[in-house]
Amino acid sequence: MSNAKGSILMAIFWMTVISLLLFWLPGLGPLIAGIVGGKVAGGVMRGLTAVFVPAVLLGGALFVFGTALTGMPLIGAVAGGGVTLLILVQVAPLAIGALIGGLLA
Repeated sequence: MSNAKGSILMAIFWMTVISLLLFWLPGLGPLIAGIVGGKVAGGVMRGLTAVFVPAVLLGGALFVFGTALTGMPLIGAVAGGGVTLLILVQVAPLAIGALIGGLLA
């Protein structure tokens, strides 16, 4: 284990960039992004924090704004809930990768 701490913000940045660049690899793209992000974060818990905090915040924000911006709150809630579910599905390989990358750090 390394004594040098990584940066959670840089881990979030790299996970986002690599996930967007490798979107065409459904399971492997987020896994690679998670490995890189976990290594940049500098540890397992820091890597998992870099995965789950943005996912929960983005999912919650889309749920709230989807409800607030449509004229019909039920339709907005369903749309926001669907997007939140898609984000959570994307998080699984990202979290596995962050776990592996954190162990490699």
